[in-house]
Amino acid sequence: MNTLFNNAPGFDQPLAVLKHCHDRIRKQLNTLDKLLQHLPVHGADDQAKQAATAVLRYFTEAAPLHHEDEEIDLLPTLEVTAKDADAALLQEYLPLILKQHVQMGAQWLLLERQLKAIASGESASLSAHDIAQFKEIYAGHMHIEETHIAPMAMRIFSDAQMTKLGAAMQQRRGISTK
Repeated sequence: MNTLFNNAPGFDQPLAVLKHCHDRIRKQLNTLDKLLQHLPVHGADDQAKQAATAVLRYFTEAAPLHHEDEEIDLLPTLEVTAKDADAALLQEYLPLILKQHVQMGAQWLLLERQLKAIASGESASLSAHDIAQFKEIYAGHMHIEETHIAPMAMRIFSDAQMTKLGAAMQQRRGISTK
């Protein structure tokens, strides 16, 4: 796990941190796929419990911070900064991004119950349909952010706006800004 943190970009590169979060989300979604294959053969064994616990930890602790980064800092800063075609593109995507956050939250509640039961060894049941829905929402969401939102921010944010975004993200995680 330390190698993951050693390779993580610093908060002086906030858009790279957001992309790194997406990479971690993809890793957790891949773990869900592996868990789907593992459970029918091995049940809720120690590996399944560990995998379920890791996914639970990520989506209950880290993912909400990522969404807050977007909703509280990134998107509002884009709204006040974007002009012309950028503003029009943002107006198109902003409602969708926020809707996806709500959809992810609702879908997560379905998966969270299942994963808690697996993590505790009470169940070896995990819905492929629920995982597929969760992955589909996240895939569309990350695509929009990586192909439209992040490049726009990279292009139009001033150094001061990037610094402020990174500092807010760092503070949200309780990391000292010494």
